[in-house]
Amino acid sequence: MDTLLDKAKQNMISKGFLDVESSEKLDYVKEIEKLKKEKNAVILAHYYQEDAIQDIADFVGDSLALAQEAAKTDADIIVFAGVHFMAETAKILNPDKKVLLPDLKAGCSLADSCPPADFKAFIEAHPDHKVVTYINCSAEIKTLSDVVCTSGNAVKIIESFPKDQKLIFAPDKNLGDYLNKETGRDMLLWDGACMVHEAFSIEKLLDIHKEHPDAEIIAHPESPSHILKTASFIGSTAGLLKYARESKKEKFIVATEAGILHEMISQVPNKILIPAPAEEDNTCACSECAYMKLNTMKKLYNCMKYELPDIEVDKELAEKALLPIERMLALS
Repeated sequence: MDTLLDKAKQNMISKGFLDVESSEKLDYVKEIEKLKKEKNAVILAHYYQEDAIQDIADFVGDSLALAQEAAKTDADIIVFAGVHFMAETAKILNPDKKVLLPDLKAGCSLADSCPPADFKAFIEAHPDHKVVTYINCSAEIKTLSDVVCTSGNAVKIIESFPKDQKLIFAPDKNLGDYLNKETGRDMLLWDGACMVHEAFSIEKLLDIHKEHPDAEIIAHPESPSHILKTASFIGSTAGLLKYARESKKEKFIVATEAGILHEMISQVPNKILIPAPAEEDNTCACSECAYMKLNTMKKLYNCMKYELPDIEVDKELAEKALLPIERMLALS
């Protein structure tokens, strides 16, 4: 296919404009299941995806579980229903497989908060520090890292270094601050944050807790410290699910992206789950990731049908980025 035509087609598909068949006539669930079998494709979805995508995915998980699943899959095509850095990580782990992302614009505010050139200069200014980066970052940032971590394994990764080893943690300052307190470290923190977790309103959260004093607040460590101080439990998305499932409590106020409630409801159908409120009023009065919600069933179908947009990572860059990812997986 002509390069310009290919790029134009990819752009139209990523925006959901190109669909040969009428979307009104399509049963997306049936068609996507058919394409999975025909193409030996696997759909990996994050907990923050829309409900329908989570339901049709072969595997739903947090960043660590998704990376582990991507590393071991025998599928020919990996369809990553998440955001760009996640699909990029899957491609780094599977350079010979085709990796698809339903919408190329599905980025990440946290990853965007750490420009590679600026971070490189930051590291060079502190040459006696090792670098630990949260997986929510670009491939370029991973190449500058000694090891990658997720919110689920970060404490274990950090504690793998000697106590006297100075560390830089990036890009999430909130997660870094939480980890400093958990590990007794004094890591140097990059000033980045996730706009979804930054959007929680402490005033509205306390008001809701007054209305539901019997509810436990559970929070993701990407949340600011003033939110975490109110929480009875702090953990990764997988950790929050496990806690809600195993706790004797019957009611929870959940401080992370609202997409997790779909899986949480399926795991604890008899418990009451309340999304933590965001600062600004919106349709659900909760905090949603606009990037995660760019992926839709129509875009998922289109990307599988046309095998576009596909994620490519420069070979040399991928080889460098693979090393800290493999160190994380080995420690996990």
